[in-house]
Amino acid sequence: MKINVMTDVLEANDRIADGNRQVFDSNKNLVLNLMSSPGAGKTALLERTASALKGKLRLGVIVGDLETTRDADRLEKQGIPVVQLTTGSACHLDANMIAVALSRLDLSAIDVLVIENVGNLVCPAEFRLGEDVKVMILSVTEGDEKPLKYPVIFRESSLLIINKIDLLKHTDFHMDEAKANARKTHPDLEILDVSCVTGEGVSEWVDWLCRRYREKFGASIRA
Repeated sequence: MKINVMTDVLEANDRIADGNRQVFDSNKNLVLNLMSSPGAGKTALLERTASALKGKLRLGVIVGDLETTRDADRLEKQGIPVVQLTTGSACHLDANMIAVALSRLDLSAIDVLVIENVGNLVCPAEFRLGEDVKVMILSVTEGDEKPLKYPVIFRESSLLIINKIDLLKHTDFHMDEAKANARKTHPDLEILDVSCVTGEGVSEWVDWLCRRYREKFGASIRA
């Protein structure tokens, strides 16, 4: 008898993710699964986001890393609630890890919860966490062919952020080609150009977050 272990694992994960989603919805949380390769700028973007969202929406973050609390320590300096998950050898977060982390957060005091996934372009896309949307970051220090080499993570995402555009002149990254490749994988993918160093594109990113929050919960923003 053939047993599809991966299917069983994903189905069990999805059941827990559905429970997470019910908890998020009851607390009026817009939840993002933020994914990228290591070093693409997830934490830097969240530092910028914490500042830019003040007076608009209340941010909380769950950080996933194999080891250390360095990213969580950086984000705590922004005065936002943060939970660090260290996975050891696991290359992604799963729904059960998120369910455990929720006991350490006051979700009623959070409007936008960002789950900063482990840096990886493969596994994070396959495991639902209970999120509303997946957001992908691609930095210009990576290759513009990445959407073609790792199509699943781009196909699963609602938004692509192309980060580190301040470094564009120092690379051979081709913006038009990268965007065309991404849209070959996902024709309806939204794309934003961002620099966490200069702040370019951050306001558009915050506008996107506010729009998604209003679309889910109506025009009222609590913060």
